[in-house]
Amino acid sequence: MKEKRGEIILRQAADGPHGSRSVLPFQEIGKRYPMTEQERCLLCGSALEVVLGDLVDTRFGTPGSYEVLRCVQCGLEETLPRPSASELKRLYETYYNFGGETGTRYTRWREYFFFSFLNRFWSLLDGDISFYERRGTGRLLDIGCNEGRGLRIHARNGFQVEGLELNATAAAFARSFGFDVHTSLLGEFHPTTAYDVAVLSNVLEHSLDPKQMLLDVRRILASNGQVWISCPNSESWLRKLFGRSWINWHVPFHIFHFSPANLKQLLAETGYGQAEIRQITPALWVAQSLISWFFAQEAKKTRQLRNSFLILLFMVFARVALFPALWIGNLCGRGDCLLAVATKEQGRSEV
Repeated sequence: MKEKRGEIILRQAADGPHGSRSVLPFQEIGKRYPMTEQERCLLCGSALEVVLGDLVDTRFGTPGSYEVLRCVQCGLEETLPRPSASELKRLYETYYNFGGETGTRYTRWREYFFFSFLNRFWSLLDGDISFYERRGTGRLLDIGCNEGRGLRIHARNGFQVEGLELNATAAAFARSFGFDVHTSLLGEFHPTTAYDVAVLSNVLEHSLDPKQMLLDVRRILASNGQVWISCPNSESWLRKLFGRSWINWHVPFHIFHFSPANLKQLLAETGYGQAEIRQITPALWVAQSLISWFFAQEAKKTRQLRNSFLILLFMVFARVALFPALWIGNLCGRGDCLLAVATKEQGRSEV
């Protein structure tokens, strides 16, 4: 998965109506609990029920165990206990964010791949989870741009690009390529000129309040501006196959888990129309789930996820041996990744 996000989502909900939900000791799958107004579904306000417990971080080995709860009405899922904004900031700084890693075999291979013809060929074959193959003109803001890989590719594709990234080290690295990278929180970001495109590539699921995030994105978009979103699909068949080893549980960093229906509903409620949502299943995500299944241990970083040879081996296996199953899964609405493009609706007041 694309290593971006930075800290852009850290305080999206901290100051909003959904930012400080208390946590109950959920233990029984399917059990419902009496909840206060702040503990109900972000999208429709209905009650939540437990769908899976005892989840641990299979990527970075962060301590703790988590549950996933599902809204009984709209199906939107969320991870609990939810870290506070300050706790999440500490987790990102300790385990997640770009720290200036360069010169390793993994980073060299990754750099070569993303800026070679191989990436474009692979995207045609495997799917484009980061919108790297979309060409156009106009102003584009990459939200959570991290070290600027997306900025470089979107600029190559014809856009006038800027980034938003709170990780100072990552922002400085992105600026070294000549890009404007803003370090403001999205809710406090007030550009002088609106953007034609805002990219949320594997970002929305990290937000403490995705509804407010989409409202903030709408505010900075020009008339008929678009938001491009990629995120995991909570209805993926691979989630059932891999169980707790599914790489896209990604606790505690994935706060919300979207289906096509509730993502479309969320877009409609925040002022976006013409929403097109399609599905793909990236071989990289399958490879990461396989590695998690084979190697992940509780409270330990899964270093095999940074092993270039192992990643490549499993990606080729997934794309070649599992191709029929992945293709059918996408057709049946059970792909691993949701790709959404939606347009800012006119005639609605800004929030």
